[in-house]
Amino acid sequence: MTTKSGPQHYPGADRTHWYQKRFPGDAMEVNVVVLHTTEGPTLPDYMGGLIAPNLTAVPDLTAQKLDWFQHFDIDVSSRALVNLPGGVETNTLNVCQVELVGTCDPATHKKWTDGGKAHIYWPQAPEWAQRELARFLAWMHAEHDVPLRGPELWPPYPESYGSKAGQRMSGHAWNAFKGVCGHTHVPENLHGDPGAIDFTGLMQFAKAARDA
Repeated sequence: MTTKSGPQHYPGADRTHWYQKRFPGDAMEVNVVVLHTTEGPTLPDYMGGLIAPNLTAVPDLTAQKLDWFQHFDIDVSSRALVNLPGGVETNTLNVCQVELVGTCDPATHKKWTDGGKAHIYWPQAPEWAQRELARFLAWMHAEHDVPLRGPELWPPYPESYGSKAGQRMSGHAWNAFKGVCGHTHVPENLHGDPGAIDFTGLMQFAKAARDA
């Protein structure tokens, strides 16, 4: 099986928070991107990399851009998903994971807004943030053949927690999936991030970036 056939570092990403030496991971050939939200306003340390994704996107609200930090090669398994014994694989199933700094929780959004804490509420992300994320997804499509498609259901948090909203994939569906999804869609996991992002708009921006 071919592994690590494309470029392994997203152009311009900062690699000062690199965890692959400590947690070597498994070599893969990525065909899925999983989106998370950090539920915090700054770059996490991920318990020293123990629960780190492949990349973190940190909003620079003044410059209206995303600062990218890469923690593992694109085609190396990262560590931000739960994987239960005896079930399907999650972190190691050809997945590149991206954490978006900010929140998908309306209660957190209100608390931060009332407290004057600048942040991105990803279900209502500004267009510049959508376009920045879309450029990454277009790059993943061009360089790693990740399809620019994903699930139809992106329920809002907290309804997106668990499986009651009907968005969580079965093990069979997860094994067959190729494209872009959220933590909320991954089996064996309960988290509901990134909530009700504008996935249709994100895909439109990604396809425009692909075709530019």
